[in-house]
Amino acid sequence: MSILASQWQAVKTRIHQAEISALRPEDSVRLLAASKSQPPQKLRELYSLGQRVFGENYVQEAIPKIMALSDLDIEWHFIGPIQRNKTNLIAHHFKWVHGLDRLNIAERLNAACNASRLNVLIQVNIDNEPGKQGISPHDAIDFATEISKLPNLNLRGLMTIPRPVENGNNPNFNELRTVFQKLVNKGFKFDTLSMGMSNDFEAAIMSGSTCVRLGTALFGPRS
Repeated sequence: MSILASQWQAVKTRIHQAEISALRPEDSVRLLAASKSQPPQKLRELYSLGQRVFGENYVQEAIPKIMALSDLDIEWHFIGPIQRNKTNLIAHHFKWVHGLDRLNIAERLNAACNASRLNVLIQVNIDNEPGKQGISPHDAIDFATEISKLPNLNLRGLMTIPRPVENGNNPNFNELRTVFQKLVNKGFKFDTLSMGMSNDFEAAIMSGSTCVRLGTALFGPRS
């Protein structure tokens, strides 16, 4: 077994154990392989093991990979900051966008979609950290209402990247789950809560995450 295969299997085991601890069904949490800076051959190896969901941060790096792996049935997620001049490329090459926090960007993505709707998540700056991307939790309902008016965007839920804590038991995960539930109670058809990375994904699962975005835990430290 290769190192990558061993690390993937170890991560899958940890996710499953976290699901059990949280009294949640098996496979209720999706593993998104955050593949920034990783070569196509590593993604191809993960695909051969059963990994289907990959996330990229930079359009200019992602598109050559997407083309090189076009023979594979990969679900591509864009998980980085969204530049206005890249919205057309994102809409055409990705099935999901995780970091929506500006209405003008949402409108550009909506206009660029053609054949199918784009799945989107609203990024929430759950700890109101200055300079961080994401909307305020207090603006979540109003922002979601505006996004839901755009016919080519399929609003699926929320995501966050909270300020890290030493023990990984981040109270902001529970805060985002509360915001998520408030929107569901308002009638939004949400099914995705994207939170948790390599250093805290088990705590995120305990708090209700349905999608964890893992890079280092899968691929090892980036050079």
